[in-house]
Amino acid sequence: MKEDYYEILGVSKSASAAEIKKAYRKKAIEYHPDKNPGDPKAEEMFKKAAEAYEVLSDADKRAKYDQFGHAAFEGGAGFGGGGMNMDDIFSQFGDIFGSAFGGGGFGGFGGFGGGQRRVKGSNLRIRVKLTLEEVANGVEKKVKVRRKKQAPGVTYKTCPTCNGSGQVTKITNTILGRMQTATTCSTCGGAGQSIDKRPSGADAQGLIMEEETVSIQIPAGVEEGMQLKVSGKGNEAPGNGIAGDLLVAIETVEHDTLKREGDNLHYDLYISFSEAVLGSSKEIDTVGGKVRIKLEPGIQSGKILRLRGKGISSINGYGSGDLLVHVNVWTPKELNREQKEFFERMQTDENFAPKPEKTDKSFFEKVKDMFS
Repeated sequence: MKEDYYEILGVSKSASAAEIKKAYRKKAIEYHPDKNPGDPKAEEMFKKAAEAYEVLSDADKRAKYDQFGHAAFEGGAGFGGGGMNMDDIFSQFGDIFGSAFGGGGFGGFGGFGGGQRRVKGSNLRIRVKLTLEEVANGVEKKVKVRRKKQAPGVTYKTCPTCNGSGQVTKITNTILGRMQTATTCSTCGGAGQSIDKRPSGADAQGLIMEEETVSIQIPAGVEEGMQLKVSGKGNEAPGNGIAGDLLVAIETVEHDTLKREGDNLHYDLYISFSEAVLGSSKEIDTVGGKVRIKLEPGIQSGKILRLRGKGISSINGYGSGDLLVHVNVWTPKELNREQKEFFERMQTDENFAPKPEKTDKSFFEKVKDMFS
């Protein structure tokens, strides 16, 4: 079982953004590769701390984590977090360290101490529509994405302005003494490399636009508005940079007969007066296909039948919700003479007089049961 993000950083669930940032900085400095060369356990802790910080430092991701837990990140895609590598960490959180490691943030990517800086390509965003059945069971979606990729045959050379560091250092004399500042190199845009050979059709960064089919594993139980992440399937970066991510926004298609409420589903079943009196067998929709249910004679309008486990699989991995069948007795609006005479006679028949039993729940009790 994955460790709790709050426990990894050593903070409470009510911790402020500033407390979370401070705790992450402390953990990352403690387990930084420069301080623990060749230590795989320290590297693992370094990655765990960065993964936890990526989620908890973002208000939206943090709210989703608090609600759905680690299960929200499973299935090959997630809100953010799972499976971070060193390049992801260095490109996203290097500014947190300030001068903790030689004034260069993390010092560089891939070398941890003055090597070439690696920039990250831009993210791409798409929307994916899911049916209720796909939401309930999880699904693999294959989508076509147009993304920037390095052109075949492109070559790069070390940027002559920054000598491959991606930054330009400037020293200024002030009344407080000499101050050193580092800014992104304007020549290479922070990549540390400039284009050497550009093939025909490539842009100024040596990139071309290509269409690619991307497979997205969508876990069961996702909801409208959730955002999943497919790492490395955004635009590529020039030189030795790393690719951005593909962010997938979830949209759901309304079902004809089933309505979702959390992990539960609702179905309105209309039956005739005679079916209510005599009992009946009816076929209804579920996310797993049609099923047949039995209605006992004398069933009342407003009765709620609960089919356990026939709802939506929980994204937290806690089983599935239920399907609530709402029985509605349809009263005919027009009667022929014979039918009308029959019901006129029944107005004084004691068997047709309402006689609610103590076990018959009120409307408010039924609503309460729906949410229990």
